[in-house]
Amino acid sequence: MDLKRIIRAARGDGTVDLLLTHARIVNVFSGEILFGDIAVAGGYIVGFGEYDAKKRIDMGGRFVAPGFIDSHVHIESAMTSVTQFARAVLRLGTTTVVADPHEIANVLGVEGIDYMLRSSENQPMNLYFNLPSCVPATTMETSGATLTAEDLLPFLDRRRILALAEMMNYPGVIHEDPEVLRKIENTRKHRKPVDGHAPGLTGRDLYAYIAAGISSDHEAITAREATEKLNAGMHIMIREGTGAKNLDDLIPVINSRTAPRMMWCTDDRHPHDLLEEGHIDSMVRRAIRAGVDPVTAIQMATINPADYFGLGHLGAIGPGRQADMVVFSDIADLHVEQVYHQGLLVVEDGKILPEIDSTDPISVRPSMNLEIEKIDFSIPIEGRHIRVIEVVPHQVITRQCIQEASVSDTAAVSDISRDILKIMVVDRHSGLGNTGKGFVSGFGLKRGALASSVAHDSHNIIVVGTNDGDMKTAVQALITMDGGLAAVCDNRVWADLPLPIAGLMSLEPIQTINDRLDRLLDAAREFGSTLNDPFMTLSFLALPVIPELKITDKGLVDVTQFKVVPLFVDSSEQSDLGERI
Repeated sequence: MDLKRIIRAARGDGTVDLLLTHARIVNVFSGEILFGDIAVAGGYIVGFGEYDAKKRIDMGGRFVAPGFIDSHVHIESAMTSVTQFARAVLRLGTTTVVADPHEIANVLGVEGIDYMLRSSENQPMNLYFNLPSCVPATTMETSGATLTAEDLLPFLDRRRILALAEMMNYPGVIHEDPEVLRKIENTRKHRKPVDGHAPGLTGRDLYAYIAAGISSDHEAITAREATEKLNAGMHIMIREGTGAKNLDDLIPVINSRTAPRMMWCTDDRHPHDLLEEGHIDSMVRRAIRAGVDPVTAIQMATINPADYFGLGHLGAIGPGRQADMVVFSDIADLHVEQVYHQGLLVVEDGKILPEIDSTDPISVRPSMNLEIEKIDFSIPIEGRHIRVIEVVPHQVITRQCIQEASVSDTAAVSDISRDILKIMVVDRHSGLGNTGKGFVSGFGLKRGALASSVAHDSHNIIVVGTNDGDMKTAVQALITMDGGLAAVCDNRVWADLPLPIAGLMSLEPIQTINDRLDRLLDAAREFGSTLNDPFMTLSFLALPVIPELKITDKGLVDVTQFKVVPLFVDSSEQSDLGERI
């Protein structure tokens, strides 16, 4: 910012760069919609009303609001590079994201964070990052890296690092794990917030978690849970992603008293949702349709996250604020028509202006360290009954149940008649080929196999299938592509999506990725899958910090007990587990 120029322009000395006239200004400070003109100079808003201007644009009574902010997002979940992600969400009115590079950090460590920071420079929007707090998320999986408090400390001085990202290891916080506490303490010494991640945490455990310095949460799935966390002092990020959709359940929590401490986030969104539904704009639009006051919904997308993260130059249309603005005609059915970034028009009618460069020359090292010959796909019988992961549609949580194992010769196998399918997670980082084996219900596959190197949080290979042959072919396809997604049937790859950036992202435009994803989803449906997005569901089954039963390369994880548990259960354990379920 050229401070003297901004002050002079605001006083009316000389000419401003741009004057937007006859605008309905969404004032997120007062909660009003005001009619007037907006003056811009040097990329910043300098005042309202009549100014001498180099360029004047008549808004014709259209609404002008601050650019939208996503308060918590994993760019990697869009499966495209930072450059292509920016172009996908910018056209939807998102001018700022606060991203957690947790996924790539679990694969590449510090190199992954550096990659995200470097590739996000000089983009036509604001890209900020929070430091991954849990790499790895737990000791019950093999990750590609370990990030200690000492590893993270140098990043805390960087301008575009805003906070410590979602502290998933809430047991580590509550039980005073020294390394976890050091990460929190270092962040607080730098006067930066610590984001939370505490699904279902309640009562005294929640109080202990908040007392440690955790200030937000995006995992609430019920109004009651969100209310308890709000009452205890947390900021609530309402999430509407591809795998977890919480907006409808949390809308009733929003009122004039709670809204200032609430904001929107997408967390994880696949390309098809970004293209078909939108980004933060879709959440604002749906909230308004559900009865939330339009300005309140926009405040939750702008000033609230800006205030929370200390971004005093963003989030509002006011003197000294960066001129990031969205333009639309109908506030009741908000669809972005124009986007300004630093006072420059960057989007017109849903299209990025052609002069904006879209090259992304930055690359990372290959991330697949795995040989197919080291993997044993069989599950020898060790008892009559097995634990089964139960998928919960549209949520990242799972249930568990006990079922009788289906047996072929001396091995436990998939049983498509009961929708009990074999699932495996294979370590792709160490070269040892560690393999966790289990069973899952809820996919509905009648044939074939699905595999992915996107498997939160350590991003090992995860594969589900009806038979060992197709599962093996699917894993080999991922190794050959250096990461990605594959749908296989009859030992033939029906559809795939290469993700050569850490096995998580592609350099292709989001529309190209979406087209390949469509072919993958079509193949999955052809195989019998009943899930809306089986690959997103699959990717979260390896996440051992979300209840109740998950699977990693070290085996099945009972998240409620926070320990690895055997696949086969004996009669005494079966009785105890039956009571708990």
